[in-house]
Amino acid sequence: MNDNYTLIGYPLGHSMSPWIHKKLFSLFGRNGEYTLTEIAPEELAGKLPELKKLKGFNITIPYKTDILPYMDIMDETAQRYASVNCVAVTPDQKLHGYNTDCTGFLRSVQDMPLNGKVLLIGCGGVGRMMATEAVLHGANLTISEPDQARAESLVRELKQKYPDAEIRISNAEILDQNQEKFDLLMNASPVGMYPKVNACPVSDTLIRNSANVFDVIYNPTETALVKKAREMGKKAVSGSAMLVWQAVRAHEIWNQVQYDPEEIQKLIAEMEQEVNRLFPERS
Repeated sequence: MNDNYTLIGYPLGHSMSPWIHKKLFSLFGRNGEYTLTEIAPEELAGKLPELKKLKGFNITIPYKTDILPYMDIMDETAQRYASVNCVAVTPDQKLHGYNTDCTGFLRSVQDMPLNGKVLLIGCGGVGRMMATEAVLHGANLTISEPDQARAESLVRELKQKYPDAEIRISNAEILDQNQEKFDLLMNASPVGMYPKVNACPVSDTLIRNSANVFDVIYNPTETALVKKAREMGKKAVSGSAMLVWQAVRAHEIWNQVQYDPEEIQKLIAEMEQEVNRLFPERS
């Protein structure tokens, strides 16, 4: 079997994944190849025989749930979120699905109070995983999501799985007016992503009333939300660490290797420099 990997999604546009995975290969002196494979929705099933020739592959929007019926084995993480972003191909071409987004997320917020009063902005895709982890850690969770039906569906699902979960739906304007305070504010929406770098998903008031901030966005490396939070003296973390650590977990799965956390921290800093070089901020 070739030591080849790819990322599937549609549309893919620019991705930092090949750059990150190439760096991870080099840390162990490996020569693995990591490519991008854009697959139109109607072509997904037909591409599976080709994907089974690889050692593994990653999955991004919109296939993290669409890929589920094709999995031969589902890791506990994949089952927990009903979402797969990493697949290992066994020697007999069986597809073993994992979710490594959770590893990246938990590594990123390990010094933050995920078990406190938490506000989550956006609950599609990765936001569902973040909401689940917050509940599992005992958070008192508030979800702010413009798609009311999506938010209600997630709350029902979480309440069914975790009956004791403290969880509610609200909107940022009401939270603003009530001057509610949070231990942790998490953004899982695309607001503030390049090139609309000046956009911020919440008001300055909500940022001021939150002790810690996590933004899933990694491009720009310092979003308007993260920048404002840091200027107010808050602990704020961007999505760079999450992106790198989920890739690290994929390599651990694919090749049974362990990385030095200090080397990964250097890699995160390198990736941020590369993102800033490739995507200079526009005023």
